[in-house]
Amino acid sequence: MNGFTFSPTLGWVAGGLLAGLLTVLAVAEIVQFARRRKAGASDETVAACIRRTLMMLVAAVMVLTPSVVAPTTSRAINATDVILAVDVTGSMAVTDARYGSGEAISRIDAARKAVHDVTDAYPDASFAAIRFGASGTLDVPLTPDAPAIDNWADTLTLESTSVSAGSSLDAPIDQLLITAKSIREAHPDDAIVLYLISDGEQTSDKTRRTFSSLRRYLDDGFTVGVGSTEGGRIPAIADGVSTGGSAAGSDTADQWILDPDTGEPGISKMDEKNLKDIADEISGTYVKLGEAQTLADAVSSKVSDQWRVTSTVKERTRTTPVVWPLAIVLVLLLAWELGAWIVTSRRLL
Repeated sequence: MNGFTFSPTLGWVAGGLLAGLLTVLAVAEIVQFARRRKAGASDETVAACIRRTLMMLVAAVMVLTPSVVAPTTSRAINATDVILAVDVTGSMAVTDARYGSGEAISRIDAARKAVHDVTDAYPDASFAAIRFGASGTLDVPLTPDAPAIDNWADTLTLESTSVSAGSSLDAPIDQLLITAKSIREAHPDDAIVLYLISDGEQTSDKTRRTFSSLRRYLDDGFTVGVGSTEGGRIPAIADGVSTGGSAAGSDTADQWILDPDTGEPGISKMDEKNLKDIADEISGTYVKLGEAQTLADAVSSKVSDQWRVTSTVKERTRTTPVVWPLAIVLVLLLAWELGAWIVTSRRLL
């Protein structure tokens, strides 16, 4: 059912102050009229006092913007579709990444922060979320529900290093092609933007496939590098652990992935060349995250200026201002005031 509420256009602080001032003026009009009438020093009529008081009170209510609240599943969304692909291989647990500060954090934590910045940078857009390790998986189909994407990022778990067979950067290609193609077929005029977030490490012996097949579906793309070229030790990741658990902060050798050739903890390094090559293949841009670089400003210039109305599962409330009846009343009162002023002016001539 529809509900009634006040939703000040100027905000509750400014709107409340202005409405309060108008109410004070209405009270002052009544007090002033009573005092002058008692002293016999005013020719203001009772009708004039009532009229002017009502004008102030009606204006005060209009400032508070009376509105009707109704539930709806319809939503206007921007015709921009953002695909987020996040690397969840074991090397993403290495604590050598930085994101907008000098604090060292894990690569997956930097990726999570990056996802949050992307959803903030594209208000009212739609998003699809893919994680990739041994293969690519579409976790969240295209949706305008940005909080769902943020929640997905916060709950990402890394691939267990005990079952890993080496990182392959082309793992998400097939799922990316399926997702981008389905979006393009469903919304031919939308702008599709890809963000691929990874450390760029390729440890698989297989030759990496090219991402160039995605160009036919994408309007723009970014490859996002997390980590450092100096690298760091890889903590052992158990199933379902998001950042490597206690291993990430321990110096115990058996809690790190060992290099089979040396028997020492292996070092994972971010590979900028691979990420730059992928960016070229999709005709996109490479962004390296660091102390001074985040994704808050890495927004595509291909964002659509078109909008469409869609129906969503989540019920929302729509607030519709209903000011016009009060505006009519105020206009009538002003017309009455003007008429009374004209009559009085002619009488005094």
